[in-house]
Amino acid sequence: MGKVLFVEYPKCSTCKKAKAWLDAHGVTYLDRHIVEDNPTAAELAEWHARSGLPLRRLFNTSGMLYRERNIKALLDDGMDDADAYALLAEDGMMVKRPLVVGEDFVLVGFKEAEWEEALL
Repeated sequence: MGKVLFVEYPKCSTCKKAKAWLDAHGVTYLDRHIVEDNPTAAELAEWHARSGLPLRRLFNTSGMLYRERNIKALLDDGMDDADAYALLAEDGMMVKRPLVVGEDFVLVGFKEAEWEEALL
């Protein structure tokens, strides 16, 4: 497997665990700081399609911004995909992390079994 893109927030404990897992398993990756280099709406749309997940899974539902801006209500009211991607692109802290972006897959969050299946 070629190099994957690892999108993380370095202070996040889950991201630290995920990065240690990548290193321990010899997975080659390009590291990207999700706040300093926030994904664009176009990237998020592409990654969402590649992930096969419901769009809600891209949101950091435990984040402060998610709660402050009542994103759940916006999604429940039928926010369209384009608006959701634009919202996610506003601030990296809104996006669930870590993300691993491969050629034909995207992993959202750190679930060891999923990562083993996709990366090893």
